[in-house]
Amino acid sequence: METLVQEKQPKLMAYGCILGAAFLWGIIGIWNRKLMEVGISPTSIVVIRNIGSMLLLSAIFAVKDRSMFRVKKEHLKYFFGSGVISVVLFTLCYFSCQKVCSLAMASIFLYTAPSFVVIMAAILWKEPVTKKKVTALVLTLLGCALVCGVFAGELAVTAAGVLFGLGAGFFYALYSIFSRYALKHYSALKCTLWMFIFAGIASVFLIRPTELAVLLNFREGMIAVVLVVLSTVLPFLLYTMGLAHVESGKASIIASFE
Repeated sequence: METLVQEKQPKLMAYGCILGAAFLWGIIGIWNRKLMEVGISPTSIVVIRNIGSMLLLSAIFAVKDRSMFRVKKEHLKYFFGSGVISVVLFTLCYFSCQKVCSLAMASIFLYTAPSFVVIMAAILWKEPVTKKKVTALVLTLLGCALVCGVFAGELAVTAAGVLFGLGAGFFYALYSIFSRYALKHYSALKCTLWMFIFAGIASVFLIRPTELAVLLNFREGMIAVVLVVLSTVLPFLLYTMGLAHVESGKASIIASFE
């Protein structure tokens, strides 16, 4: 009995981490809207999140533990995948979808991600596609649709929005896939650091100096800091920690709590 309890504790903590990440991701719209109100575009918000997170984590580990910057060359592809292919492309698609569609519709498209994860995990790692998972996926999509008011008939959607939305769901799903490979070799902390190193470097090419100049104002600067710390670095770290102990498909479904 004691052994069973000990085995369940990491799982329960992992579920808690994933739910915590979902909550912190869920309030990201608060900071995004405040920044958009002062003329910052979705692309520049991606830049703020990724470069800000890269600088924050790099500064912390440059002082605390420089060994975090050492990884094997053959594993860099996993961080390129999670940082560039997943995080950068996912956020660009998602924020662009929010711009051309209703926020509710963008949310529905984003949560096609668990379906992608379950399918890819079944192909790559033979994770079972159980009746419970399928039921959870259906209920997740239906629940999101009800909460967002899909059946009220007032949602705006365009062809571009559909493409951006499905792209957001697919690239979001890839984070769970690439991170699972990286977690076989490194801790959640190191995986998160290197993911943001790649995402931050890629985001340099998206910088719009005139838009970012508004961050020199104290209020907007503090909103950006909160966005980076509370709704970017911390949730990605928590989710990656949870992913180390939970199947990718289950983790993605639980994250729909967002």
